[in-house]
Amino acid sequence: MLYKAYEIQRSFLNAGSAMASMMADALSDPRYALASNPASQAMASALEVFAHAAAPRGKPAFGYKTITVDGAPHRVVETTEIHRPFGDLKKFAHAGLPANAPRLLIVAPMSGHYSTLLRGTVERMMERHVVYITDWADAKLVPLAEGRFDLDEYIDYLIAFLEHVGPGAHMMAVCQPSVPAFAATAVMARAGHPCRPLTLTMMGGPIDTRESPTAVNDHAITKPYVWFKHNVITDVPVNYPGVGRKVYPGFVQLASFMSMNLGSHMMSHYGLFKHLVQGDGESADSTKTFYEEYRSVCDMTAEFYLQTVDVVFQTHALPRGELVHRGQKVDLTQITDTAILCIEGERDDISGIGQTRAALTLTPGVPEVMKKYHLAPEVGHYGIFNGSRWRSLIAPVVDEWIARHDRREAAGHLSVVA
Repeated sequence: MLYKAYEIQRSFLNAGSAMASMMADALSDPRYALASNPASQAMASALEVFAHAAAPRGKPAFGYKTITVDGAPHRVVETTEIHRPFGDLKKFAHAGLPANAPRLLIVAPMSGHYSTLLRGTVERMMERHVVYITDWADAKLVPLAEGRFDLDEYIDYLIAFLEHVGPGAHMMAVCQPSVPAFAATAVMARAGHPCRPLTLTMMGGPIDTRESPTAVNDHAITKPYVWFKHNVITDVPVNYPGVGRKVYPGFVQLASFMSMNLGSHMMSHYGLFKHLVQGDGESADSTKTFYEEYRSVCDMTAEFYLQTVDVVFQTHALPRGELVHRGQKVDLTQITDTAILCIEGERDDISGIGQTRAALTLTPGVPEVMKKYHLAPEVGHYGIFNGSRWRSLIAPVVDEWIARHDRREAAGHLSVVA
C-alpha cells in the first residue's frame, strides 16, 4: 500500500508541477501587461519553486563532455565496461592522461541516490586518474527473475569489478560502501588475490558506528530489526519491471534525510525564491542543480537494506570480527599490503568522527607507514566528496596518497587509456 499511495501522490504532484510551470511562464511573459509588477514577479517565482520541487525526476546523466587539465581541454570518453542486473561498471578517461595513469575504482553509495551524486568526485579524480565507478541499478527496475542482491552480492560485485580493472588498481569508497569495500579488500587479501587494491580510501564511512553516534545511527538502533522489516519495506507496484520485488523505496530514504534537516532545506528553498525574485539566476541555478541530484532517488533491495541495518548499525559485525561473507568470517587482519586512507568531516552529521578512522585500528597487519587519517575541518558529510573544499583541500590528499603507493610499473602492470 505504501508504494501505491506514493504513486498516486506522485501523479497529482506531476500534474501540479506542470501547471505551476506554465503559470510561472505566463506571469513572466513580457507580453503580459503586469509582468514587471513586483506582485506578479513574486507569484511567478513562488510557482517556479513549487514546480521545481514537485517535478518528476529520473536517473541523471554524468554529462561530462570535456575536462580541463593544466589549462588544456580534453574530451571525456565514457564507456560501460560491465553490465550486470544490479549495477554496471563505468569508465571515464581522456587523452590528456599518460598511458600509465593510476586506475581508480570509486564505489558509489547504494543508499537511495544514483551514482551521479558523485559527479563532482569523479570529475576531480578524472584529472589525474583513469576513473571507474559503480553505477548501481534502481531495484524497482530489476525483474524478480534476476534474483536477490544483499551484502554478499555487493562484495562479489566489487571483487569482479576489481578483477576487470586489473592488478595495481586503487579503490575509493564514499560513505556507506566503506563497509563492503573494506570487507572485499579483506576477502581478496585472504585469498592472495592479485587484483586486491594497492590503496583503499574510505570517506565518511560507517565502519564502527559505536564511535560518535549520529541521529542516523540512533534511528537505526532505537527500533528492532522487525520494525524496519514491517514498516519501511514494500512491494514494487505493477507499473515497473521489478513488480513484486521487496524494496526499501528511495522516496522513504529521501523523506528521512529531508526531515533530519527540514529547517535548512526550507531555508534553501526560501533562498531559491529570493534569488528568483531578485533575478539572481546563477545562485538560483546552483540551488536547483543541487536539489535536482538530491531528489533523484532509487530503490534498494529489501535484503540489502535490512542486512545493512542489522550488521552495520545494530550488531556492528565488521568491527567485532563477526561479519560473514559466503560462509566465511571476514578477517580484517588479513589485510597487509593495501595502504589505507581514512577521511572524515569535522561537521559530518551522518557518519560521526571516529567511525571511519576505526578502520586503522582494525588492521594491525598493515604497517603504520601505510595508514593515514585526515580530518577535514568545517566540512559536513556531502562536503567530503563534493564542492570547493573537496576539490581544493581533500582531493589533493587522495591524489598524494595514491601516487605514493602506486606500484604499477614495478609490478609490470601498465594501464591503457581508451
